[in-house]
Amino acid sequence: MHNSINNLVSIEAELKTKLHNFDKIKIIAVSKTFAPDKILPLINHGHIHFGENKVQEAVEKWTSIKRDFSKIKLHMIGKLQTNKVKFVVPLFDFIHSLDNLKLAKKISEEQIKYKKKLKIFIQINIANEKQKSGIQPNELADFYKICVTELNLDIVGLMCIPPIDNKNNIYFSEMKKLKLKIDVKDLSMGMSQDYLEAVNNDATYIRIGSKIFGSRI
Repeated sequence: MHNSINNLVSIEAELKTKLHNFDKIKIIAVSKTFAPDKILPLINHGHIHFGENKVQEAVEKWTSIKRDFSKIKLHMIGKLQTNKVKFVVPLFDFIHSLDNLKLAKKISEEQIKYKKKLKIFIQINIANEKQKSGIQPNELADFYKICVTELNLDIVGLMCIPPIDNKNNIYFSEMKKLKLKIDVKDLSMGMSQDYLEAVNNDATYIRIGSKIFGSRI
């Protein structure tokens, strides 16, 4: 069995032993920088959720793969510039990084053009970091309302990338409260090093790269 399959199976087994609601968890295999020959074993194994950070790389890699494997769900998890939205809407199924109103408007426009609705997560700047993008928690309710009522976006949940300061549990717990406040279904949070803490705070999508594919070159 391929290494990446072994790794995925062991993560799933670990989650099953620790969670009563494992069925609600979707593991996004973050395949950025990995070539199709590293991704295809997982697809053939039956895994369907994959994440990419860079639009151009995703278009080059996934256009033909998605044609061959129609069940694949592709997640845009990196920062998204408005000028790249026209490439994202036709190829991707999820956007995890909606972080400003200009981007929300652009996604809305492109979805109308392509007659396609993506499932979208609002990115929260949960630790109020100057270098990170995202909606401030106190602005979330208003932003969410505009996205849903004026722009007709399908906002399914919230996403965060907490700072590397070992306080993830605090940030994840805050995200759980925000999710309840605006009453969305999903939380996208947790990566290779902290996914267990994330799922303990109701994460439904976890984004795992190196723990599945190995370290990036």
